[in-house]
Amino acid sequence: MAHGLDRDGQEGTSALRAAWDRLGPSRTPRLPPPRTAIESEIPATPRYSSSGVTILVPAYNEESAVEGVVERLCGLELGVPLTVLVVNDGSTDGTGAKLKELSGRFEALKVIDHPRNMGYGAALKTGFGRAATDVVVITDADGTYPEDRIIDLLACIDGGADMAIGARTGADVHIPLIRRPAKAALRHLASFLAGATIPDLNSGLRAFRRAFVMQYRPILPDGFSFTTTITLAAMTTGHPVDYITINYAHRAGSSKIRPIRDTLGFTALIIRTVLYFNPLKVFYPLALLLLGMLLGFLSYDLFWLDEPNLGDKTVFMFVAFVQVLSVGLLADLIEKKSRL
Repeated sequence: MAHGLDRDGQEGTSALRAAWDRLGPSRTPRLPPPRTAIESEIPATPRYSSSGVTILVPAYNEESAVEGVVERLCGLELGVPLTVLVVNDGSTDGTGAKLKELSGRFEALKVIDHPRNMGYGAALKTGFGRAATDVVVITDADGTYPEDRIIDLLACIDGGADMAIGARTGADVHIPLIRRPAKAALRHLASFLAGATIPDLNSGLRAFRRAFVMQYRPILPDGFSFTTTITLAAMTTGHPVDYITINYAHRAGSSKIRPIRDTLGFTALIIRTVLYFNPLKVFYPLALLLLGMLLGFLSYDLFWLDEPNLGDKTVFMFVAFVQVLSVGLLADLIEKKSRL
């Protein structure tokens, strides 16, 4: 859904219309046809981003890349007021000094300092709490994400999405090979549990309606799983989410991700988040697995034994099946009641 604009605003939105044209067949918002004289008298509904956009950048020990990122972000032409809000999350290198220097060069740049490192998600939550605009874009301070695609994300938000995500599925994506199998497995698990295809589970380049994020702020974690949690929250509760294809460059500096520990943590987080929003997505498959085992043991006891008799394993599977199904239905009832 693209909102109509009157003629006086055409020039200020030419860049955004060009972005719509670049979105491709998977997501191309339709521009409204020319309005009649009667329609032109009806006030146009303002775009969500028309009052301004905040670009939120969490930074922790990114001295080597943060200057280039800030320069590119402050130089964006979005056709709306722009604020670049960098949250220095307790950096111990020269990131803080570099941001202080950049603040004197760029009027659009605002810096918030955490006294200690509190985590990626905590930095984002601080930024969302301080943002003064209805639309907030997040990106990383390591120079990996294409800042010029932000205008395409804003086109999706103005088209009606609560969240627009830059999916790292382009032709030039540099994700370490050692991390790709785990990322693919987590993505497929999340897609299955959410009941929808998720091209990129934890991309750090996104645009949001701020009200949407604040709605789920109490459950959003302080660590790297912030983006995973908000993705699953949106997909399991029916919020409109759009994806655009982006490239992903080599990062400057060292990654903060710990592959084994974070993969295990993300797996637990995916299951826990889906349990929170849609518990039957977890309990139904488990109940069906137990039912299949129950029927198998029951068939063996009745048809394969010389003297048919219910074995201990059959009784155990029956009790487990009933308990899992009962707990799942009770959890779903509680979840539904909490929405009333």
